[in-house]
Amino acid sequence: MLSLEELFCSVDDFCLLFEPLWHKQLIRDALKHRHRHRQLCLSEIMTIEIAFHQSHYRSFKAFYQEKVHGQWSAAFPKLVSYQRFVEWMPSTLMPLSIYLHSCFGQCTGVSVMDSTKIAVCHNRRIKSHKVFKDIGRRGKTSVDWFFGFKLHLICNDQGELLNIAVTAGNIDDRKPVLTLLKGLSGKVVADRGYISQKLFEQMLTQMGIQLITKPKRNMKNKLMPLIDKLLIRKRSIIETIIDQLKNISHIEHSRHRSPVNFLVNLVCGLIAYCHQPKKPSLNINAFFLPSA
Repeated sequence: MLSLEELFCSVDDFCLLFEPLWHKQLIRDALKHRHRHRQLCLSEIMTIEIAFHQSHYRSFKAFYQEKVHGQWSAAFPKLVSYQRFVEWMPSTLMPLSIYLHSCFGQCTGVSVMDSTKIAVCHNRRIKSHKVFKDIGRRGKTSVDWFFGFKLHLICNDQGELLNIAVTAGNIDDRKPVLTLLKGLSGKVVADRGYISQKLFEQMLTQMGIQLITKPKRNMKNKLMPLIDKLLIRKRSIIETIIDQLKNISHIEHSRHRSPVNFLVNLVCGLIAYCHQPKKPSLNINAFFLPSA
């Protein structure tokens, strides 16, 4: 993981370019408004939010009170109370989302795609859940039902994220595929849930991308190139990434009290993963890789 200084420098360099452009695009009315400067600048707030997902803490409140206030007070001399900091968090969603896109990797010609559930409450509390009542949906995985959302991911053979999408829990995995693949090329490996003749033809004709999946048991067995068979066996890289996102970056928990803060938590967890120095990779010999 990046040190606190390295993380702040990376975020601050981004904010120096982003903030002037962002303020120019904001729509203003004819009324005069009072703009009071915060005690913490945008880069400091974003740094603390991302650093939480690089720590071993599971509760942001404990992290802020013990780690930030207790050990990092010299690095952040103008710290505010926990409640005040939480009030600022929704305003960082836009810059965090754009910063995440700047952390994405480059297409190498081989990509792996999958989705995972993001449950927002226990199944026993679905009927009484209120925070995501109007936007969350009940979905089903190969293991069980859940209530919440789906996170769709695509990565390259070096374990770097290329694109992400968030949908309701009942959305078919194939629906956001074309959006995820914009700007990519080569081969995309996925599981059986993405099998679709229409999708395969759209990807091949419109984007020049070949979809590789393991055939279903009731499908006719067709000859498959050796490299495609090897890539299917290496599809577990995306499952490893998802496991790290949930167990190290903590992108999933059931304590959200705001839909916006749910997205802030999710984006910060993805950024924390992007900053990992060591990521799972396929280690495929460059001789077998198709040209991008």
